[in-house]
Amino acid sequence: MTENKNEEQTLENETIEESAAEAVFAEEEIPAEENHGQVEKDELQLAQEKIAELEAKIEEMDNRYLRLQADFDNSRRRAKLDMEAAQKYRVQSIASDLVEALDNFERATKIEADNEQTKSLLSGMEMVYKAIIDALTKEGIEPISSVGEEFDPRLHQAVMQVQDENFGSNIVVEEFQKGYILKDRVIRPAMVKVNE
Repeated sequence: MTENKNEEQTLENETIEESAAEAVFAEEEIPAEENHGQVEKDELQLAQEKIAELEAKIEEMDNRYLRLQADFDNSRRRAKLDMEAAQKYRVQSIASDLVEALDNFERATKIEADNEQTKSLLSGMEMVYKAIIDALTKEGIEPISSVGEEFDPRLHQAVMQVQDENFGSNIVVEEFQKGYILKDRVIRPAMVKVNE
């Protein structure tokens, strides 16, 4: 019996020692686990900060790319519009020069012919004048209608004002010099006299 008691006592002592050893071991492990957990939290926080920084860079690059794309599209659109305008108004500079020549033709055709040779010359000038007008009309250049029309400051240049009961207010009474328009652009406004 004494042996049993001794065995029980020895077993009990071993159990207590094991429990004490486990407790000591557990105490030593707890700080190690906390330290390990803290290291993982620091690494996670650093990784999240790095991810946030990279996402901000990506967003900035995306915005820059979108702005560059928009700038490229705008410049391409502007270039296309410039080419269309250049094509549409390609005859404007020559038309501006020809308008002066047309004025001289008109003045010349209003001369009174007193002999056959002058009449023949005037007839030839009228044919050249009509040919130039036809060529300009094909390119979209037309004279601005004035007399009897309402005064439009975009199309007419008023050089005189009169009071005429035969015309309404702000109506063009007389045209001194023809104006010309190319499609929707005025080459030269018409010089006119306007009723008050």
